[in-house]
This record gives sequence, C-alpha cells and structure tokens, in this order.
Amino acid sequence: MSRNLVGTGRGIGTALGVALALCLVAPAHAAPVDPAGAPEGSISVEVLAANGSGCAPGTARVVAQPDGSGFRIRYFDFVASAGGGTDPAASRRNCQLGVLVTVPAGWTFAVATADYRGRAAVPAGAAGLQRTNYYWQGSSDSSRTEETFDGPYHGLWSTRDAAPVLSYLPCGQQRVLNINTELRVDAGTSAGITTMSMTSTDADIDTLFNLAWQRC
Repeated sequence: MSRNLVGTGRGIGTALGVALALCLVAPAHAAPVDPAGAPEGSISVEVLAANGSGCAPGTARVVAQPDGSGFRIRYFDFVASAGGGTDPAASRRNCQLGVLVTVPAGWTFAVATADYRGRAAVPAGAAGLQRTNYYWQGSSDSSRTEETFDGPYHGLWSTRDAAPVLSYLPCGQQRVLNINTELRVDAGTSAGITTMSMTSTDADIDTLFNLAWQRC
C-alpha cells in the first residue's frame, strides 16, 4: 500500500494495512491481458444497497469512468467528528455499499488498485482512522486496509492499495462488490473539534476503483 498525505501539520500515524488480494480466480482458459486496455463499449455501475451512518439514502453515488478504466464513489455526507460538544455517536461513521458492475460481452475484469481520498482536521492530542474492507458477494475472503492519523494534521489525504495478483471474475458472471468504509476520530487531550471526512465537496475527494481488463 502506498499513500500520499497532503496538508499542513505533522505526526501522521504509521500506516497499517494489508495489500489487496481478491479471492476469485480467473478460469483456466482465460486469455492474456488485452493490450488494448479497456474494452470498446460502455460499462455501467450501480449502487444496489447502501447502509450505515455515513451514507443515508441518496448520499452515495457511483460513476463509471468515461474511458472504462474503473469507477468512482462519491459520498455527500460522510464525516466523523469528536470534541467541542459534538454528539458522541458522531465519532464513528461507516458506509457499506453493494456495487454491481456490468461489462460488455466477452470481457471480464479484476480490481487492480483502489484510491481513497478525503480531508482531515486532527489537532494535537487527537487521532483519526480510516478503514476500508471489500469483498465479492459469496466469498469468505476480504481485503482490509487501515490508515491512522495522529495530530496535528490538517489537510487532504490520499492512499492507494494495489493488488499483488490480478484475480479476474469468472467470465459471464456478475457478482456484487461489497465495500465497507469506516471513519473514526478520538478527540483525546485536544480542546478543539476533530474531523475525518470523505465528503465530495470537490473533485479532489472521492474513492476510485481502477480495473484491469481481460478478454474471455
């Protein structure tokens, strides 16, 4: 896992994480990765289910990349806060999405990388955490990544997970990708308000899943 943390401040916590390892194995007859990249023809993505305190109905959307390279998740009310008289329940927010990706006939795909971006305001003495785990429906295996932030830290952050091995969905099958993200903050000894946010206030804050393509 690599990360790029941008902002003012210091004391960014040590990254904890497990590199992505998707559970589904490509069929033995699968062809090599196509040199042309993404297939011609459009892909579509849709949210089949959204649950959690960080994604009330209508506040999480998925958008396919125009070039077919992947899809973006945009959250519009996903923020955890603590301190300054905030509701204690607001210190932890989570969102679980069920995303279905439909691809052109004759193609399959694997998740190659996932980029997570957000904003943090973590004073000295406080801490924040962003945790993401995802898995294919019907699988017992999952990928989990965790990033911690120790104050003072104020600004944008971004992290990337890369799959060490590309694991393609079986050709002709559709399965839901379950994506569970959690934001958590602890005001600790700080006197101010601590926040961790993945709210898409502008183009710099979203989650991007990058896909690798293969002909069946």
